[in-house]
Amino acid sequence: MKQQVSLPGFAVPTHTPDTQTRDDDAANAVPAEALAAGLLETPGEHSAEEPITHATADVDEQAADSPEFPADDPAAAPNICAVAEPAATCNAADADTARVDAPITADEALPCADNANTETADADASDSDEPLLMDSAPASTDAAPATPAELPAESAATAATNTLAANTAQAAPEAESAPAITAPAAATPASPAVAGTAEQDDWPPMSEMLQSFFVFEPTTVAPEPITVMGLDCARPRGLAGLAEAQRQLAEQADVICAGRMLLEEFSGSSLESSNGATGGATSGTDGSSTESHPAGDQENPPAAGPALKARLLPLTTPLEPLLTRLSQLRAAGERVLVLADGDPLLFGIGATLVRRMGPDAVRLLPAVSSLQQACARLSLPWHKVICLSLHGRDDLRPLNVACGKNAPLCILTDARMSPDVLARHLLDRGVDWFDAHIFERMGAADECVSHLSLADAAGREFGPACTMVLIPMAPARRPHLGLDADQLAVDRGLISKKPVRAAALALLRIEAGHVVWDLGSGSGAVALEASVLAHEGRVIAVERSAGRAMGIQENRRRFGAANVEVRLGQAPDCLPGLPDPQRVFIGGGLSGDDGDDILGHVCLRLPVGGRVVVSCVLLDSFSLCRRFFEDMGWPVEILQISASEGKSLGGDVHLAAMNPVFLLAAQKPAPAPIQSGAQPEGR
Repeated sequence: MKQQVSLPGFAVPTHTPDTQTRDDDAANAVPAEALAAGLLETPGEHSAEEPITHATADVDEQAADSPEFPADDPAAAPNICAVAEPAATCNAADADTARVDAPITADEALPCADNANTETADADASDSDEPLLMDSAPASTDAAPATPAELPAESAATAATNTLAANTAQAAPEAESAPAITAPAAATPASPAVAGTAEQDDWPPMSEMLQSFFVFEPTTVAPEPITVMGLDCARPRGLAGLAEAQRQLAEQADVICAGRMLLEEFSGSSLESSNGATGGATSGTDGSSTESHPAGDQENPPAAGPALKARLLPLTTPLEPLLTRLSQLRAAGERVLVLADGDPLLFGIGATLVRRMGPDAVRLLPAVSSLQQACARLSLPWHKVICLSLHGRDDLRPLNVACGKNAPLCILTDARMSPDVLARHLLDRGVDWFDAHIFERMGAADECVSHLSLADAAGREFGPACTMVLIPMAPARRPHLGLDADQLAVDRGLISKKPVRAAALALLRIEAGHVVWDLGSGSGAVALEASVLAHEGRVIAVERSAGRAMGIQENRRRFGAANVEVRLGQAPDCLPGLPDPQRVFIGGGLSGDDGDDILGHVCLRLPVGGRVVVSCVLLDSFSLCRRFFEDMGWPVEILQISASEGKSLGGDVHLAAMNPVFLLAAQKPAPAPIQSGAQPEGR
């Protein structure tokens, strides 16, 4: 049988405890008089000085009429919510240890951390005579009590109990005792909560039931999309500098999310982080600088400006909690406005929101991007410009690939990947055919523009959030297939001959975006020619000799092969730190004790369909590779390259034979499917 407890404003069912639970609760139960006063009297019917009736007779009579509970069995009293009367003689020590505390005010209630619905001051709530939680709640002279809807789910039950305690305590007299009078019969209808039942019902606890009353649901059937508004970086600063339509969006928004610099610009005041931590710059929108703080609900109260009334939500990293918060605000019917410097779809927050929430949940309002602004100032057609963003990124591979395409580059930088760091990186790889045009704080009053060569830019210092435009002043240098030995820095003639390199590259079948390993690179000739084929990927030359590794760096500088990386190390120890390859060329190093380990590591890292080519001059290395691939079950192609080179002799030309070289090519097969019912080998 379900029981009902008559709480002011709403009724909730409670569970019927068993005998053991009733015995445990009987010792802590409040007197029947206090129970009757809390349930039968409605706050507001009596003045503060008038005593309130404790209707013990009616309660006893109702308990006696109940067939489930004997009148003489106090342990069988139903378990209902009650609030003990505060004793006038209770001292400070007793108040700290009391099981049921005195009622608390709204100022002492549990705060709702960063509540998205809190928009007005407490004075607005205190001026209203409307009750916030229920109709019978008395008005408070300090502040209205918080409703359960405004509290977190875990504190909803506590808030409801404290509110009931406040109503009972305000209606009760402060004297130690009061004469008992009988309450009117009309005010005390018979309730199943008073009668109770011995039947076992599996009801959830009161706290869980109270939480269920405030399940979050969208307030609108079709919430408005989040508006992402781009801002021209050359605009007049502040809210007054916006166009009329943009200003109306900002004034009508409930929540404005942007980088801290933009929020401070429009609010006219400095924003303080909720935890006081200050991080580095992170990628905001279109190269904007956004301070990095721990993400979460960091909404700030409205600014003091007369026009901007929205709550301010800083754009912080990591983005996951922030995107979740924006989605919740949108579902709650809030009008959310996200501000972005420049075009929000140019390496901006707009693309992230569309990818995460879908195109129907986001409305995009573009603006002139930093790329367009920079190209306009340089009179440079920007439809052929390659735009890159290193703002909040440390992957230089796109820059290495783009610098060899004979096209202008526009790079968005930050404090870590500043223009001087990028200039030194390019010069180290032989890329010296660009002029740099660097725009610092574009559109601000203290904007600074520099027109420099890469060498001059490498020796300067620049601030964060720059726009760097690189314009080629000469054709790009590139390596080519069939490099001559006299074009390279070679240590003691350790270089693969042209026919061997040509055959090896043909067996590798390199594609444009592949990652290629060149193990035992020597002079780096194979790596340089492989970079011609993998011009959109990466080529990593691994060499254990420091002198030869420096020679590879010099050869890379001579040909401007920016996508070639040089690693000094001993295989296989240095291989775990490399990215997974699609193609591997092994030019040496298998004659030692680590031959099997090197081959095993390479085969493990290759994906299905990946290819490995091994160049062997010694017969022992050839036997090792052949046996290894046969044991692995990989199909092997074997070639012997025996070439001759024409040389002058006695005023004529003769063919000088080169050392024969074995090439073994293997491709990683797909794992064989396991047939149903087949027994594993060995059984």
